[in-house]
This record gives sequence, C-alpha cells and structure tokens, in this order.
Amino acid sequence: MGLRIHYGGTFDPVHLGHLAIARAARDQLQVAVRLLPAADPPHRAAPGADAGQRAHMLALAIGDEPGLLLDLRELERAARQPGVPSYTVDTLRELRAELGPHQPLAWLVGADSLLGLTGWHDWEALFGLAHFIVADRPGSPLEQALPPALEAALAGRWADHERALLGAPAGRLLRLQTPLREESASAVRGRIAAGEDWRSLLPPAVADYIADRGLYGARPL
Repeated sequence: MGLRIHYGGTFDPVHLGHLAIARAARDQLQVAVRLLPAADPPHRAAPGADAGQRAHMLALAIGDEPGLLLDLRELERAARQPGVPSYTVDTLRELRAELGPHQPLAWLVGADSLLGLTGWHDWEALFGLAHFIVADRPGSPLEQALPPALEAALAGRWADHERALLGAPAGRLLRLQTPLREESASAVRGRIAAGEDWRSLLPPAVADYIADRGLYGARPL
C-alpha cells in the first residue's frame, strides 16, 4: 500500500512557503500531498480569515497542480459538531479508521511545529497513528537541544530514507530538506497591515482574492 501524506495547518493565508513544502514532499516521496485547512477555533475569534475563506484560498493556490489536493475534513467535522475543538489527533484517528491499521500515513509539519508537539492535545498518541515528515532546513532548531520530553519521544524514530516510512503504518520521522524561504503567514498579515509589499509572498490568485475582499486590512489597488 502506498504512503498517504496530509499537510495540516491554519493557512491564514496560504503563501509560497507552504506551497514549497508541499511540493518538496510530493516530489521527494513521489505521492500526492493533501492540504488540510484547520477549522475555526470554537471558543475564540476566528483567524484573520474564516475557514471558508482560507479553504477557498488554498483551492486557488493549488489550482489544477498535479499531486496537490484539498482535504476539507476538519471543516466538515466542525460543521457536524459545532463548538467541538478540532484536534490533529482526532483527524489522524479518523484517517486511520478510513485507511485501516496497515497503510502508511504521514503528517507533514514544519520543524517549528514539531518543537511544539508536546503542547498538542494527546500528543503521545500521534506516533501510533502516523509518521511525521518534518520540513527542515540548515540551521533549523532541530539541530539544537530539544526539550527533554520531546527528545525522549523522538529517540529511535528518525528514518534515513523515505523507504522506511513504507515499512510500518506509523511511528517514524523523516526530515524533508526544503529551500530556505522567508515567507510566514504572520509576516504576510503584518506586511498587509503596514501597507508594505505583500503580494510577492503569495500566489497571484490568492493575492487578488485577499485584495478584492479586503482581508487582513488589505486596501484595493
């Protein structure tokens, strides 16, 4: 059975750095990458754009590009269960139930997200549900000392080659070397708010959508 890769995130907004990570995973692992926008938090204000807008921007960003797919399961689950928090562990349990116990499944994250893993809901259960593919780059924080609990949890899990992810359904980690890029969603929102150049950080269709709707305080050209 082939590997399934899901790339979750708020994508608020999706930018060229997100797409670079998704493409690198697709090309290195030679499988499709499913981008999965998070639902709006039930107990606080929505991110800068609501879930529907963020999902639409993702659809614009990936267009008809081969191997990049949109997965709306977290938004659909939130619609079925309003007010219930949407956790990654619940998404992975749902995927595992669909795929069965043996198909390799991977969750794509950035190195910074992996460093915060111990703050995720029921985080220790994640390794029994999926592999982790970690988008990394030279000088990343993973090359420094890790928090003790995380270091213990990751010990012995790192794989030297993507083939290792096919030998088990879950539990391994693989570093994905990605180009050095400066985009971040917070930087995009900050540039928009400050009236600085921001379009160069985004796919053109996404930039047009943001400007047309005045998202993040964008002003029409």
